[in-house]
Amino acid sequence: MDEGLIREVLAFREKRNWEQFHNPKDLAISLSLEASELLENFQWKTAEEALSLNRESILDELADVLIYAIYLAKALDANLEEVIRNKLAKNELKYPVDKAYGRKEKYTDLQRCGYDHLQQQRPRIPGKSGQQSSYGDA
Repeated sequence: MDEGLIREVLAFREKRNWEQFHNPKDLAISLSLEASELLENFQWKTAEEALSLNRESILDELADVLIYAIYLAKALDANLEEVIRNKLAKNELKYPVDKAYGRKEKYTDLQRCGYDHLQQQRPRIPGKSGQQSSYGDA
């Protein structure tokens, strides 16, 4: 992640003294609301129609989602680059190229198609021996 851009986003908030309102719960709610506003641009339209009619609004709402993600990462004291790389590593295990290439199924559906080895390769939760994690999809 571009550290300069992250600092710019955080400085915008700091100048307005909004951090006092930004706890993880409310930031997660706000992120979800902004994602819903992004989706609203596509409602009752084909993807092509939505993009031709609402491209600027789509990009604005995408920016809002990303900005709230930055705020939430800061509130959780999480490094965005590290969080994303960790999630990509988990997804590499759930969706190996040789099994998932060109397929749209979720990893649990790939398992039902005879790819049971995906379940055994799922990462473990640190500190919880023998318990499998329950990570969602990216």
